[in-house]
Amino acid sequence: MSEPARRAPKPGDSAPDFALSDQRGETVRLSALRGRPVVLFFYPKDDSPGCTAEACGFRDRYASFVEAGAEVLGISSDSVASHARFAAKHALPYRLLSDPDGEVQQLYGVQKSLGILPGRVTFMIDAEGVIQRRFASQLFPQRHVKAALELVEALASRPEPSARAKATE
Repeated sequence: MSEPARRAPKPGDSAPDFALSDQRGETVRLSALRGRPVVLFFYPKDDSPGCTAEACGFRDRYASFVEAGAEVLGISSDSVASHARFAAKHALPYRLLSDPDGEVQQLYGVQKSLGILPGRVTFMIDAEGVIQRRFASQLFPQRHVKAALELVEALASRPEPSARAKATE
């Protein structure tokens, strides 16, 4: 019997924590990244045309994400070895996380497209670990990069949480 579908976390929800291996076999835990924004993009398959375009789009704008203080993480069901080949082939500077059983995809409510293709969904998470935006588009992978960068830059221009609290006192 299959697992019941999880409700996808939405803006304003705390981002569900997880730990997955990256392309180097190192464990990445989302909660360890608190204190800076995180762009978490789920993609269907290493080296497929749309996924390569999306991954390279994040690569090409990576310096802008870093300048805004953000961490970029890609997640698919591909193996650690597949991620290592994909990252090396396309000079991807960020971490690709292996979710072979799709558990984190389920945790984030990433649905299959047309019932067969793994989903393409991007979550923008603020420095406090709260989801600020969820963006889904199977057919327009480059839009994920643009939407994520716009929000990360907006988050970077906001005062720190302690400064916001002082400003409202």
